[in-house]
Amino acid sequence: MRVIDFRDASCKHCYKCVRHCDVKAISVQNEQAHIMKNHCINCGHCLEVCPQNAKTFNSDMDRVKGYLSQGMKVIISLAPSYLGVLEYDKPGQVIDALKKLGFYEVRETAEGAALVTKEYWKLLKEGQMDNIITTCCPSVNDLIEKYYPELVSMMAPVVSPMIAHGRLIRNIYGDDVKVVFLGPCIAKKEEAIGDERVNGAIDAILTFHEIVKWWKDVGIDIHKCEDLPLANPCPKVNQLYPVSGGIIQSVKASSVEDNYYKIHIDGLKACMELFDELKKGDIHNCFFEVNVCEGGCIKGPASDKWQQSVVRAKMDVEDQVIHREEAEEIDGSNVNLLKVFRDRRVQDDIPTEAQMTEVLHAMGKYTKSDELNCGACGYPTCRAKATAVYQKKAEIGMCLPYAVAQAESMSNVVMDVTPNMILIVDKELRIRECNKKAQEMLGVSREEALERYIFEFVDVTDIEEVLRTGQNVLRRKSSLESVNLVVVETIVYIEAQESVLVTYQDISKEEKAKEQHYNLKMETVEMAQKVIDKQMMVAQEIAGLLGETTAETKVTLSKLRDSILFEEEE
Repeated sequence: MRVIDFRDASCKHCYKCVRHCDVKAISVQNEQAHIMKNHCINCGHCLEVCPQNAKTFNSDMDRVKGYLSQGMKVIISLAPSYLGVLEYDKPGQVIDALKKLGFYEVRETAEGAALVTKEYWKLLKEGQMDNIITTCCPSVNDLIEKYYPELVSMMAPVVSPMIAHGRLIRNIYGDDVKVVFLGPCIAKKEEAIGDERVNGAIDAILTFHEIVKWWKDVGIDIHKCEDLPLANPCPKVNQLYPVSGGIIQSVKASSVEDNYYKIHIDGLKACMELFDELKKGDIHNCFFEVNVCEGGCIKGPASDKWQQSVVRAKMDVEDQVIHREEAEEIDGSNVNLLKVFRDRRVQDDIPTEAQMTEVLHAMGKYTKSDELNCGACGYPTCRAKATAVYQKKAEIGMCLPYAVAQAESMSNVVMDVTPNMILIVDKELRIRECNKKAQEMLGVSREEALERYIFEFVDVTDIEEVLRTGQNVLRRKSSLESVNLVVVETIVYIEAQESVLVTYQDISKEEKAKEQHYNLKMETVEMAQKVIDKQMMVAQEIAGLLGETTAETKVTLSKLRDSILFEEEE
């Protein structure tokens, strides 16, 4: 199951989601961003910053409506962050608005938090763990298991308040009820549905954003709702769980004495800094409250007021939490609160130095000075970006300085306006660049051409020769049979890029004209020869006739002469 992702949008040259993803769980392929499920910790921050609003969320809304339409007994586990997120005049109006949708009961998740707090007390009292990292935030849990597995032994082996509450509700109402968690957290869905260690506690997840839309769709005005009570005993100080430092305040409300130094950390970068320090082994005897969202759950990515300041939300929650002592009326003695965390580390192939150099060259980075490390692509350094390209998480074209330089260069203009086909081919015979004329003659788009090899279109004997020897081929006449062209090819070796610049000058028209001119000459010569032959024949015939006539004339005249002479003698 993929909880979140991006639908197709105009991601070209944006990469804002990549920049804001500290674990780099976003891949960009064909200029479209996608979330890599195995790498993602479901913090949802990428969805908050997406300027295209291209987020998708695997909603349980239809499932919940199906439960209600079938008359099932559906219990809401309401995250206490509603006190600082939803709009109302009195908190009980939220409960009434939910019941108007058909929910059987509404209980506050802080009830489950009270059970979790007691487990933390036990760990603090026992003092067996060197450091204790709270495990209420599923994104933090994923972060440690996937990216800091060395710290798994420091994670409190306790389920989150949501899971604890789901199990408590089933103990109270029976296993035939449906439990729906309502809160501001996207990661809760992956925890409830995607983690087999806690399967069965929660049946569906709804976000505050979804519930507000549902109220609007059915015409429920929360300000006109009644002020109804929650179905659970007051969880007291545990209602502070969603605000920064709330877990520590809940733990301190107990009379349990311990020697742990307590500190709360908010925000993904701050959490990662803490975990980096813990890996060094220099920090001991600490109890850490950690939360991926800055300010705590009140600023979760699925809260309905992303624009509300964390200060205002924190004040709204704290103003509503009147009782700051421990909750004594909540009994979870029959609820299983154990969760064993494990090493689920993310393992990606790391390029060798030769492979790294090859990718850097493809990005136009040939020297250290070419590595600007501007971060525009979303990666902190050019080498980090090259690693992502090698791992197929990123694309070469994501390097904006290189792309801009290419787009603005005069050589690029020349390439596009020249009537000749121009291609750059690497040592693997893959097309790395081609101009518009090449795209036109080969019948492919630039994007398609860059995914293909030159041998798919033309004979590569000469190209392979130049790549092997480094000796250029200048103005060699050739034939591109696949596109029915006669060309003059020039192949120049580019040593720095281990590639060749291939230019094909189309001389098909000139060759055709030469052929026509040659054929015309041959036809003329043939016709002249025929005329000569005919004239010779005529001359011979005339000569023959003249010879015959002359002989006859001679005989006749001789006879005439003789007759005249003979007459005179008589």
